[in-house]
Amino acid sequence: MDLTENPEACVRFDRHAVYLGTPGGRQDCPARLRGRTEALLIQPATAAGSAVTENRTARTYRGTADRITVTATYGDDRGSIQRILRSAGLPVAAPEAEQAAVAPVPADATSFRGEGFDACTAPSQSAMNAWRDASDYGAVGIYIGGLNRACAQPNLTAGWVRTQYANGWRFFPLYVGRQPSSDGGSCGGGCASITDPVPQGTAAADDAAKQAAALGLGKGSVIYNDLEHYTRGGTVTARVLAYIEAYTERLHQLGYRSGAYGSVSSLITDLVANVKTITPPDVIHFARWNGESTLTDPSIPAKLWADHQRIHQYVGDTTETHGGVKISIDRNRLDVD
Repeated sequence: MDLTENPEACVRFDRHAVYLGTPGGRQDCPARLRGRTEALLIQPATAAGSAVTENRTARTYRGTADRITVTATYGDDRGSIQRILRSAGLPVAAPEAEQAAVAPVPADATSFRGEGFDACTAPSQSAMNAWRDASDYGAVGIYIGGLNRACAQPNLTAGWVRTQYANGWRFFPLYVGRQPSSDGGSCGGGCASITDPVPQGTAAADDAAKQAAALGLGKGSVIYNDLEHYTRGGTVTARVLAYIEAYTERLHQLGYRSGAYGSVSSLITDLVANVKTITPPDVIHFARWNGESTLTDPSIPAKLWADHQRIHQYVGDTTETHGGVKISIDRNRLDVD
């Protein structure tokens, strides 16, 4: 797809595609995309020389060649992407390079009480300005990484985060790692699932903290692991709980706080039932699309996550227009310190 001819096209990595050009600042993306497969984004650049790095946790290659940059994602077929990169003269052996240190925004960046929205791709600066002036929202959910993050993030940089913070926005960062099943929730059969929960949860935390730090979200920030709906019971519940416990414990070691996003009929119910036997997340982001901007729910005892430790996603996959700018979003009510 030529992005010059289609500037509002959603650059998404959950389906096979080749995108040519720079993603538009106002991509028209559905609010809820999950999954990862083989896809390429080839953008013009000023770089010279050839280099490629790989993030194995996120199943993503990033490369530079003469006057282009390449983002290549893969699902189960890493070999095909490697062959494509090699055919273009790009090496594929290098691990992901260490990212330069970024000065963090203030420690309250992930603290907020009030209304928030999340969108699959971070909105442009002009869109954020319009919504800041014309909507009741004060927090924005940003998808910072994970091998099942489906949307490209051309706007999401440390500079973008710093500017939004200065303009009064606060954040709830979401990490879309491995899922309870390949076809649960918004996955549609395209998600990589949890198979070895403790090392995979630990690796997710390592990558989530790394991506957060690169955006200027420092220690003490809450990073929410997005776990889509699943059928509870047996080995699935056991894997999910072991995964989120490993994720939580590793984030704590790294100085971050753990959040968990999930449905009240799956993840949240499992967490409530096992809260005394695992290391639970510090904050829950519970999905019940009842249209009610409240922070209580019949499935969550009042004594649990009671100290400003809740987000309620109460409307999903809706479209709103504020200040003349339309975005597909989920609506959330936050109470997080």
